[in-house]
Amino acid sequence: MPLTAQDWLAKIRALPLQRRVRIMNVCGGHERSITMAGLRGALPKNIELIPGPGCPVCVCPEEDVYQAIQLALQEKVILAAFGDMLRVPVNVGKGEVRSLEQAKALGADVRPIASPREAVKLAQENPDRAVVFFAAGFETTSAPVAAMLLEGVPDNLSVLLSGRLTWPAVALLLESETPGFDALVAPGHVATIMGPEEWRFVVQQHGIPTAVAGFTPVSLLAAMYSTLRQLIEAKPFLDNCYPELARPGGNPAAQAQLKQAMRVTDANWRGIGVIPNSGFFLNPAFAAHDARLRFPSQDDASRKRAGEMPPGCDCARVVLGKIYPNECKLYGRACTPRNPIGPCMVSDEGACRIWWAGGVREPVEAA
Repeated sequence: MPLTAQDWLAKIRALPLQRRVRIMNVCGGHERSITMAGLRGALPKNIELIPGPGCPVCVCPEEDVYQAIQLALQEKVILAAFGDMLRVPVNVGKGEVRSLEQAKALGADVRPIASPREAVKLAQENPDRAVVFFAAGFETTSAPVAAMLLEGVPDNLSVLLSGRLTWPAVALLLESETPGFDALVAPGHVATIMGPEEWRFVVQQHGIPTAVAGFTPVSLLAAMYSTLRQLIEAKPFLDNCYPELARPGGNPAAQAQLKQAMRVTDANWRGIGVIPNSGFFLNPAFAAHDARLRFPSQDDASRKRAGEMPPGCDCARVVLGKIYPNECKLYGRACTPRNPIGPCMVSDEGACRIWWAGGVREPVEAA
């Protein structure tokens, strides 16, 4: 009989932990499941769960959001984007448009969509207008965008691609002097595309216990138990606690489509800076559908300022697991879901928004 969440909690509580252990969960979906299931409060006090860099909306470069806004306002395109992106603010002067939502309120044709197919449909239904699909996301989003392009898209559809790979951000943390975590729960959805093996470097190069997890409390607790046992026994390895979907080798067809439609190169992460080999960009074969090439006048190089977050916003340190969301000095004061200052309070995968939805409303002073 499969173990329940209660069974896994009992097994974790029975472990002879002699010190504080910090487990980073990379995925924003994991953070949402952990918070909504109340797992932090159920685990022993010496186990800390650290939200990691798994929110694509949070790390989407400020200059990409700004370019999308300008395309909608200046080029009069139909600008399609995943819903969370509409409220992400950029740094502009008082009175200027700071989000796609504000651009829409001023008359720009901005439309929230849920899938690449909806972007294709918009272009088909509006053949006399340019349609730009602002596609921000990690591997699980970039793969469907690649498939869309390879299937063929209308001539009037172009893509403003802001795709990122997940593992390079974790590699960046591990290569720093103070990684800040003792074990890693790796993202299940990314592993379904790229394969669990993509996370083996965490064990082989850094000796840190790692387990791939799904999004139920059972899978997450199983992964946490695995990493804790690895620590106690001093035998780190890569465990797959999401075998029903994350299979060895991942999805070869999706990987082939990504390689055919996109190339991987250095990319800017908002608040973090440029991370080597961390971004998806369209291959030259799809230049006719690359919004950066089709509308070069709106590609403002002067906005490419590494580490750009709104003044006073600590989203970057939240994303990197350096502080908890409510340790940001703006959390719950100037920054709330109704009036987000930083992107972590916008997205359903942003740790600040998740913690707020989970009932954490009071800020605390960072240690």
